[in-house]
Formats: sequence, C-alpha cells, structure tokens
Amino acid sequence: MAAHAMKTSINTSSTELIQAPYRSELEYACHAVRLASKLCQAVQKQLSDAEKEEKQDESPVTVADYGAQAVVAWALSQSGQSVSMVAEEDSASLIRPEGRPMLERITALVNGVVQQEMPGTSLSPDDVVKLIDLGGSSGGQAGRHWVLDPIDGTRGFVGMRQYSVCLGMLQDGEVQLGVLGCPNLPQGPISDNDGGSGAMSRSQDSDIGCLYLAHKGFGAYYAPLSEPAAPLTRVFVQDVTEISQAQVMESYETHHSDHCFAAAVAKETGVLKAPLRMDSQVKYGILSRGEAPRVFMRFPPATYREKIWDHAAGFVIVEEAGGKVTDTVGDRLDFSCGRYLDTMKGGIVAGPPNVHAALINSIATVKSKTSTS
Repeated sequence: MAAHAMKTSINTSSTELIQAPYRSELEYACHAVRLASKLCQAVQKQLSDAEKEEKQDESPVTVADYGAQAVVAWALSQSGQSVSMVAEEDSASLIRPEGRPMLERITALVNGVVQQEMPGTSLSPDDVVKLIDLGGSSGGQAGRHWVLDPIDGTRGFVGMRQYSVCLGMLQDGEVQLGVLGCPNLPQGPISDNDGGSGAMSRSQDSDIGCLYLAHKGFGAYYAPLSEPAAPLTRVFVQDVTEISQAQVMESYETHHSDHCFAAAVAKETGVLKAPLRMDSQVKYGILSRGEAPRVFMRFPPATYREKIWDHAAGFVIVEEAGGKVTDTVGDRLDFSCGRYLDTMKGGIVAGPPNVHAALINSIATVKSKTSTS
C-alpha cells in the first residue's frame, strides 16, 4: 500500500523524467518530503516552548526537526533498500531520561503521519530513535547517501517565517536528486513581505506550498506541495544582461551571513534593488523558478563549517534549471568530502550564468579594496 502511494507521488507522465534512471528514487523522495512537510505544518501551527530546545551550538531544534527526520527515514525505507543518510539531527538528547517527554511527543507525531499511510502501523519510541539515527552516515565519495535537512531554517520555523524540508541523493559523491518542500512559500509571485513573520498566517491558502525537484541530467521541476497528482512544470532560472534588474536573496538572520559584505558586492556589481531576505533553501527554489532575475549570496563567518545538507537539494535544482552554484572564487561545490563542504572558499554564490559571473568578479574586487583600505 505504501509503495503504491509513493509510486504515484509525482506526476511524471508528461516530462523527461519518464526515462530518468533514478525516477523511482525521486518518487520516494518526493513522497517522503511531502509527508515530512505535513508533519511540520501541523507542528508550526501550535508550537510551544516545551517542543523546542537549544543545541550546543545555540541553534534551535524542535519536535518537528526530529519528527520530520524520522518520517523521511521511514518513507525511504519503504523502498526495500537499505538507507544510508547524512542528516542534521541525532537522538542523543532524546534518549536521556529528561528527553523522554519530547521523544514520546515526537513518536506520536510520527505515528500520526505513518498511520495515514499504513493503517495499523505503530512505531515505538525505540523505533523512532533508530530512524532518526539513520542520519549518522559520514557520506563520502562511494555509494549512495541520502542528504537530509529535516527543517532547513529552524529559526524561521520557530519565528513563523519560511522554512523547507530538503532531501538530496548522492551517488558516488555527485548529487543526483534534489527535493525541496516549502510549506509557506506562495505558488505565485514572491514579494519582499513573504520572508517575514506573516508567512505562516497564509499557510492554509490554496496557493501556498511549493515542491521543487530535480534529477541530474533531466531537469528541474515545480508542483504544488499538497497536490501529488498535479502535473510537473519545468523551471528555468531567468538570466539578464542588465545587472541592475537583478535582486539579491540572502539569509533572514544576520549571523548566518555577512549582509554588509553582500551589500558591498551588490553595489559593486550594479544591483539596485533592495535584498530579499528569507530563511532556508527556499531561496534556491525561488531562483530556479525564474519568475524574476534573482541571485543568492551567502557569506558565513570564517570559522563556520558549511554542512552538505544545507545546500545539496537546492544545488542540483538550480543547476538543472540552468543556473550556477559555486563558492566565492567560482569553484563548483563538492559534496563528496563527507558531512561538510570543507573545500568551499569564502561562501556560496548562486544565480543565472551572466549575473553569477559578474558577482564572482565583484567579490574579488571588494575583497581587494577591503584588504588595501
């Protein structure tokens, strides 16, 4: 029953995906992301202080982060194949005595989703712990590894803003598949207001909720998140020759990226529009959709180690939509080095080819001016 539901989780009848070698895996991935998004939507509506905590790095984690990771691991396991997953969360705090109430709440949330797929199924807290800990893979150059951020933009999730469920698939070190579930993102044109705390208030509207997906070599696509039978729409980034028409997207949170440096790069490039600030990989989805010429820049602190789950899904979606995603010197991102993007230099730049090239040149110029001032 579950396998049949997953096989109909994306409508590929009129797309190039019919002949794609990882079509079945993509269907499981889309179904997994939709299920996890459903769990996240339910939690965000009534999130309480008892359902979130601070990790050692002072970043927040909620019952939805853990629950979404367990749901994705469970859904992927229904394929009958073993699951190696590189994911953000682990069960360390949940298996302590003081973590038991949160674990029981997570188990109830997961069962609420699972039982809709397989009536009569009941996972125990121990089952949920095992599913969460499937995310402990080290990844690397060999074999297949799913790459998951169960909630990218947890601060946005807690703040009732944008967030995304992000799932990619590595095969021998190369990202082959990417799926983004964006529950609060409008299906129509994106405005500057859509990045703020009012995003969740529109979550019940019929035109809210987006699914982006890509298969390497077979394109990037978009569909409404809540409509598995809806046909897919092929998406492409929008390039421009007049740089002033572009808009920079950047992190909503200032400590995630150096907004001052980004502003200097935008000014050097000739970008005139104010930046669009949003949490999470929804920015990759917006870029791929091409409704307006946009770019994404991220300049984290020098001490920060960029994780592969923060970019894998969005990376392949933008590339398959015709865009470029590189570090700040123009080198393509390398996801084959384990759990971190340790070969990345300076940050991340994503955009249409023409604008991307201009931004890379401007970054070098701004750095040169800064070092000599």
